Amino acid sequence: MPTILLTGATGFIGRHCVEPLRQRGWDVIAVTSGDISPMPEAEGVSWEQADLLAPGEAARLVKRTSPESLLHLAWKLAAGSTDNYHWTRASLELLLAFAEAGGRRAVLAGSCAEYDWMGPQPLAEGSSRRPATNYGLCKNALGELVESFRLETGLSAAWARLFFLYGPGEAPGRLVASVVRSLLAGEEAKTSHGAQLRDYLYVEDAADALAALVSSEVEGPINVAAGASIRLKQLISRAASQLDAEGLVRLGAIEAHPEEAPEVSAEVDRLRSELVWQPRFSHSEGMARTIEWWRAKMEETDS
Repeated sequence: MPTILLTGATGFIGRHCVEPLRQRGWDVIAVTSGDISPMPEAEGVSWEQADLLAPGEAARLVKRTSPESLLHLAWKLAAGSTDNYHWTRASLELLLAFAEAGGRRAVLAGSCAEYDWMGPQPLAEGSSRRPATNYGLCKNALGELVESFRLETGLSAAWARLFFLYGPGEAPGRLVASVVRSLLAGEEAKTSHGAQLRDYLYVEDAADALAALVSSEVEGPINVAAGASIRLKQLISRAASQLDAEGLVRLGAIEAHPEEAPEVSAEVDRLRSELVWQPRFSHSEGMARTIEWWRAKMEETDS
């Protein structure tokens, strides 16, 4: 069976990619920076420990695993941190090592943070890019390097611009996770006015789209999103209604940033027509699965 190197395999998105990759016939070499001893064993999955920020580690990892394909998700989110520059360097080193070792197909994770959010909506792959954060700037720079490398060398590569995600494993401080956790605890869920439009996608759907993308021949930048925006207050309401906790939601309790984009929407023509992919979970289904995951997680912590 063909082998794929999956970095960030224990992260928010990566943990959900293992199974859809296996279902598409890949032997998955799952990479984490942490201890691999507690990782669950599964047919077609092997674990590797690697600190990709360490000099030379990317080349050593590729040499000992010899993967045919690469799905690179490892990147610790830090909007204002210089770590983003180090991840840009490390990601480029990994791509170069992979190509030099004869790798055939690579997919790397980009972000909607690369785009000019104040520009015309919805955002297509060719829309203006004007990152407003250090993170978006670094992702955009890496994406341009990946595209240039693809065109110059002929390596089959795609740059997956992920929009807004929610689901099991999300950082506790992010919107959906923080609302669900507060409501499960019987506490007030304080948010901004919630009128903002955002393209949210359930994380298991995003993982499936990435598995489909790396298994395809689609190249270049491609948006990975639902293709249908939702107001944040409607997304919050779905969580509250499923928990019968509408009275605990406090819209407007947190002041929205005065320069916050009113809408960030994705055009997904390439995703639908070239990759022939659509989400499987509705927001109601995704929210229900998210709530149950957090319920179990919080009960485990309390016990």
